[in-house]
Amino acid sequence: MTFSSVPKRRTNPVLFIALLLSLQIGQAQPVNPVSADSVDAIVKTHMTSKHVQGVSIAVIRQGNVILAKGYGLANVELNVPATPQSVYAIASVSKQFIATGILMLAQEGKLTLDDDVHKYYPQAPQIWQGITLRHLLSHTSGIVREAPAFDPAKIQPDSVVVQSAFPLPLQFPIGTKWQYCNVGYFALADIIRKVSGQPWATFLKQRIFTPLNMTATRTTTLSEVVPNRVDGYEWEKDHLNRAIPYRALRPSGAFLSTVLDLAKWDAALYTTKFLTEASQKQMLTPFVLKDGTPYPYGLGWRVDTFQGTQWVHHGGSLPGFRTEYARFPQAGLSVIILTNGEEANPESIAKEIATLYLRPATGKASSIK
Repeated sequence: MTFSSVPKRRTNPVLFIALLLSLQIGQAQPVNPVSADSVDAIVKTHMTSKHVQGVSIAVIRQGNVILAKGYGLANVELNVPATPQSVYAIASVSKQFIATGILMLAQEGKLTLDDDVHKYYPQAPQIWQGITLRHLLSHTSGIVREAPAFDPAKIQPDSVVVQSAFPLPLQFPIGTKWQYCNVGYFALADIIRKVSGQPWATFLKQRIFTPLNMTATRTTTLSEVVPNRVDGYEWEKDHLNRAIPYRALRPSGAFLSTVLDLAKWDAALYTTKFLTEASQKQMLTPFVLKDGTPYPYGLGWRVDTFQGTQWVHHGGSLPGFRTEYARFPQAGLSVIILTNGEEANPESIAKEIATLYLRPATGKASSIK
């Protein structure tokens, strides 16, 4: 099995000091040394057991890439190795960028998270009265997960997809439950367009990707040539198939990217360049349901704990691709896993790798929960 890597980057001392302050670390903690071989073993074991053809990973500490590798093949037919520069469909890991776009517009006073959707969709049904942008961001609106008009093989405006959900009943009273809802992110992307006056893809490129030099990150396309693009695969009983990709552009899973581009975004999340401290706090605060119960999802991110530290993460799934972006802000650690296998379990890979880096310098790895 082939793999490639990039060298470690030197720690930026200014960023390091800022991170220490932001994380309120009173005393420097010893860094646990982790061998590349131990990471390799985790990834390769998962690839073998799940018939995954290609994986790219990045481990980031204090905003700096300390390990980036590709394993296996980005394209099986042409025997192209997966690398840290390989471009994957990141699926619902994209949701954090849509959420960031909404929060940036809120910071500029162009909208509020408590705006009713009727402000942007006056023709929405009466039963949608009371659904806010916050409900859409947190998957608590009660709207169906997928709209009837969505067709993976058909390119159509986001507003058409959203409007096709209007005649359907809500799945539950607004704000009383959590249920994953891609329709909400179609609506949020369309609201970015309405409010900013730009296509949402253009807005996010100009406001986030270009300033961070995330040159490999872009919206999904089947027609355009994308350097280093990875092909998706699925395992069926005893043989490998090419996965059939969606032709439609889904705002809920819109982007192609690399682990190195996402590492640039990860470093930016420790700053206030894009989101203020208040916005970041909102993004990472579990939504409180109407009965007062907090649900472990904020605005475009899942918010959990893992081995005693905050675990902010999101996975993604599209035909032939499974992804996971896991952050442990209190520990200054992030693990990004991009795969081209339908059966892959990147969340488990990320947690096992994180366990190596989170354990005490002189201790043994604790069990994975």
